[in-house]
Amino acid sequence: MANNKAAKKRIKINKRNNIRNNSYNSLMKTSKKKFMNNVEIYNKDFTEKNKIVVIKSLILAISQIDRQLKKKILHKNTAARKKSNLCKKISMFLNT
Repeated sequence: MANNKAAKKRIKINKRNNIRNNSYNSLMKTSKKKFMNNVEIYNKDFTEKNKIVVIKSLILAISQIDRQLKKKILHKNTAARKKSNLCKKISMFLNT
């Protein structure tokens, strides 16, 4: 248990940041899952409409990652890796 005022304050701040970080992580994971589902749909049916949906979901997922980077929830290299992995998933399908 915290014994001084600064330690108590740190505990309080950590709880607040933990709640904030969890909500942003949840949004990011949801947008990545939607993107992956859209890629699977596009993989089965190569139509222009599905291609646009995939690109829009990619933009949304990258936006969520950038938002976390801006708020210093993610490290810059972690954000770059996540964005790179998303772009790798889409690159093989959009070249067709």
